[in-house]
Amino acid sequence: MALHFTREEFAARQKAACAAIAKEGFDGLLIFRQESMYYLTGYDTSGFSMFQGMYLAADGQIALCTRSADRIQSRMTSVLEDIRIWIDKDGANPALDVRQMVEDLGGKGKRIGVEYHAYGLTAQRGKTVDAAFEGWAELVDGSDVVRLLRLVKSPAELGFMRKSGALCDAAWDIANTMTRPGVFLGDVYGEMLNVIMRGDGDPTASRWPMGAGENANMVRYHTGKETVGAQDQVTHEFAASYRHYHTAAMSTVVTGKISDDHRRMFDSCLVSLTACEEVLRPGNTVGEVFDAHARVMTENGFGHAYLNACGYTMGATYPPTWMDWPMFWTGNPQILAPGMVFFMHMIMLDQKTGLAMHLGETAIVTEGACEPVNHAPRELVAN
Repeated sequence: MALHFTREEFAARQKAACAAIAKEGFDGLLIFRQESMYYLTGYDTSGFSMFQGMYLAADGQIALCTRSADRIQSRMTSVLEDIRIWIDKDGANPALDVRQMVEDLGGKGKRIGVEYHAYGLTAQRGKTVDAAFEGWAELVDGSDVVRLLRLVKSPAELGFMRKSGALCDAAWDIANTMTRPGVFLGDVYGEMLNVIMRGDGDPTASRWPMGAGENANMVRYHTGKETVGAQDQVTHEFAASYRHYHTAAMSTVVTGKISDDHRRMFDSCLVSLTACEEVLRPGNTVGEVFDAHARVMTENGFGHAYLNACGYTMGATYPPTWMDWPMFWTGNPQILAPGMVFFMHMIMLDQKTGLAMHLGETAIVTEGACEPVNHAPRELVAN
């Protein structure tokens, strides 16, 4: 079996989830997030893009309803024993198969939480679930039950985060050395992917934003790669993934003569990142980390150039994104605790000058100072 954690750890996670389900006043939880399925059972698939659902009753009973394509994979990668298959055919309504599964586990007429915030549960599929359970059981949004459990990582998970961070640093070395005038960014992207995959990493849950010139101001992936100019700025935002555990990174490479504006922007990013990491300690809130970022940027004259969020939690995620909740924005009340992992990104997009500058790394919250697991450059990279 392709289990990446011990059966004892999965049992402990399921027990904690059952306690959280009961605390919410639910009799069970309908699970649609692939991250939750992986966390609770080890079930590892890209098949969540099609309809599937898992049910965890408050008494510990658990079952999966999926397609025939995942019949073998679900057994090979998980601790699940009760696996149901819904049949692909015209007019199929797998929500009814899920309801039957829930009934078999004693869920009829009960109050059931639902992971509505799940990329595999589209609005259309969510409506079929609601319709199937209408008048049969009470469905309540339970999207955060497992998400909150996933925030604090176990020692085994933190080991995967550190491995991911090492792969990320290896890719960073390539980005910082290959990004030179005349180089096609597709070649840089390919070599960075190569070193991650050679290190037994995974393809990441998101496509990497990477751009030169004006496109350095894009912080989302765009099709079409540029060739680095003699006088240029190149954005690298990327991640490495090991057993689906992601660490993200961000920086800017400048070619040609370094302008005073670029240098001031980098210095502000570095001071801001340092300030955020000083606040990333147990007992502080996620919102206070963002406030440290905003304060530094404003004090350095870049109040017009920073974004309304400066990072987010990291862990085991599936496409379409490696971003997870909570995010660093002002007022976020989530209290930091040891074992949480966050990516802090200092993004500066100056529409006045057209210049961009970025700096970010991923760190583990500890009892004291945070532990970076990948390492942003402390000097502006200029090639």
